[in-house]
Amino acid sequence: MRITVTIDDVEHIVDDVPGDESLLRLLRERLGRTEAKNACEQGECGSCTVYLDDDMVCSCLVAAGQADERRVRTVAGLAESGLDPVQRAFLATGAVQCGFCTPGLVVATHALLAETPRPTDAQIRTGLAGNLCRCTGYEKILDAVRLAAGGSAAR
Repeated sequence: MRITVTIDDVEHIVDDVPGDESLLRLLRERLGRTEAKNACEQGECGSCTVYLDDDMVCSCLVAAGQADERRVRTVAGLAESGLDPVQRAFLATGAVQCGFCTPGLVVATHALLAETPRPTDAQIRTGLAGNLCRCTGYEKILDAVRLAAGGSAAR
């Protein structure tokens, strides 16, 4: 099938997309967009999280055909110029370790703060529950979310 998808404000037309191909594979393998990471391919780790239109999704669970005539926004598309405040907060607090989970965590944090601008720690934990990090104890990630929300990093 042929699909037309807009990724970070750039339209792409992709031919010969099999019906069982995931959005993640389309992004990474066909379009060279490696921001969404391929880890579990089961929607358990959150490393492949992107926006599909205005909804946060695990791109490994979305068929590429479902993105036809829709907008995808990756971590790279969050800021119009420079880094998004969430990205800056992750860097400032040292929440980026190996970086594998970071794109999904940044997108999830972005979505959380769009819905809940001043989240409590419990809301942060719930908002990021679908994202796994193997390098940290999550404290620096929590610090990053707090900082991005306009608070202090440590509580």
